[in-house]
Amino acid sequence: MDAQGRGRADDVDPADQWVLNPDTGEYELRLGPSAPQSGVPAPRRPRSFEAGPRARGRTEAPGRSRPERPGRAVPPPRRRRGAPEEPVPGRRGRRPVKKVSKGRKVLLWTGGTMAFVLVAGAGAAYFYIEHLNDNIASVSDDGASTGGFQKDKAINILLIGTDKRTGKGNDKYGDAGSVGHADTTILLHVSRDRSNATALSIPRDLIVDVPDCPTTQEDGTQKVIPGTQQVRFNTSLGQDGRTPSCTMRTVTELTGVKPDNFMVADFNAVKTLTSAVGGVEVCVGKDLDDPDSHLKLSKGTHTIEGEQALAFVRTRHAVGFGGDLSRIGLQQQFLSALMRKLKSNDTLTSPAKMLDLAEAGTKALTVDSQLDSIGKLKDLGLELGKLNTENLTFATIPVVDNPAEKVKATVVLNESTAPKVFEMIRNDVSFTAVKARKKKDAAAVAARLKGTKSSASEVRVRILNGGALAGSAQETLSWLQNEEGVTKSENAGNAPASLAKTTLEYAPDQADQARRLADIMGLSGSAMKPGESATDSQGLPAMTLTLGKDFEGAGVSLTAPTKAPAGVPRSTADKVTCAE
Repeated sequence: MDAQGRGRADDVDPADQWVLNPDTGEYELRLGPSAPQSGVPAPRRPRSFEAGPRARGRTEAPGRSRPERPGRAVPPPRRRRGAPEEPVPGRRGRRPVKKVSKGRKVLLWTGGTMAFVLVAGAGAAYFYIEHLNDNIASVSDDGASTGGFQKDKAINILLIGTDKRTGKGNDKYGDAGSVGHADTTILLHVSRDRSNATALSIPRDLIVDVPDCPTTQEDGTQKVIPGTQQVRFNTSLGQDGRTPSCTMRTVTELTGVKPDNFMVADFNAVKTLTSAVGGVEVCVGKDLDDPDSHLKLSKGTHTIEGEQALAFVRTRHAVGFGGDLSRIGLQQQFLSALMRKLKSNDTLTSPAKMLDLAEAGTKALTVDSQLDSIGKLKDLGLELGKLNTENLTFATIPVVDNPAEKVKATVVLNESTAPKVFEMIRNDVSFTAVKARKKKDAAAVAARLKGTKSSASEVRVRILNGGALAGSAQETLSWLQNEEGVTKSENAGNAPASLAKTTLEYAPDQADQARRLADIMGLSGSAMKPGESATDSQGLPAMTLTLGKDFEGAGVSLTAPTKAPAGVPRSTADKVTCAE
């Protein structure tokens, strides 16, 4: 086996080819003169839309990974200061060197040279740094992202599967000339405390407005591609030269969530990643035979990889109602299985699989310009690796058939449930019952919302605008006085600082007033801030209501939903489901 685990006739243990260099403290690949081989494979040309050479300058001069010279010995380790001098060769009393077992050497090799990256169904290993960096293809985010994920904040990654047919054997799947639309799109939201995550699928046939998008074209020029209204979501990529940043802007327009980063995968990604881990296990509840996707599986459990895995995620006519929504469920099942396989001991303890994942992961994905190195991908992967799969929920944007069509081909948002789903993601609310979060929220609600409430006429409050739209304080004042009977209220102007969330500050003896106003306004327990009272224009003690950026209008509840609306399709990544 050679250093990349792809086989070699000499039956050389890979661990014997990695030697600790005491000058650098790093393990280096040393190939003996008796077995000449080529060095690390030449870097693949990055598939970037941006013109010009890569700024990192990763390409090395020929011969950098040269074999060790015959007869050259590895320098002995440095002696620690104050330690006794080692006996020189030939002296009496020299103890024989204890040979390290093959299993121990493999552990040393693995632990000393690799860190792993798990990225929502795609994998890579921190290995051959220079070579893998040059595998990575990146595309400008054109200012559509937040500027990249941050370790102390919630993370939102846009995962895009394109239907572009490039690559060996992919032209047989129809529409060989496709420009590469957003065929499968998932908004992956990871909570700030990394206790849970939501993978929200966006149907490709959802009718949306695609906004104008400034893009960097393949030749490096800048171009603003005009937006289009009431079109399929999948046209946000590829159509009229749109790049992934256009899809990112469309998602922001649709959900109100601005992604931190994006990743794009084509047909080859499914094939190479599943083969790298030795296949993933899926379950089907009936015999499947789809001539369009070339999938043929009998009822039961199967381990699939390569072409068969691609056929599985592409099939739609053989499952459910035969449409895109049925295929989304199948894809979510597949990604759950891939996540379980990636996090299994069978994968993480296999050096050969980790090497294959390194190559497959870096070649299969195109990332935004904020994720264009192994170091950045590693940092993201370590954050995502904190997740427990039982708290990773797959859900789909709630939709209904397009009422404007006689022959149903597209869908539109379900306006009664979709906005609540988007709000949950914006407010970092889990779709799963995470015990710590539930206890924390329940305690806040119990302590501040429960108890006696004064009458509306006894509520005395000053209203400040702390980030809401202009005129919101006066609008709220009019609504409270004319419709809710809170006559002892006044507009106190603008707050000294802008707030993300609306708050109500009150003194302990005003708690009953606070509970009444919270009930009227739809405030959560976390919005209520026990503190001190203010003095109103009449010189009397009053509470302070500060309208934050989350304020959407007088009479609109400010309590974010705490669980997913009924009827939203969802599943968790730790459970095996069978396709029907």
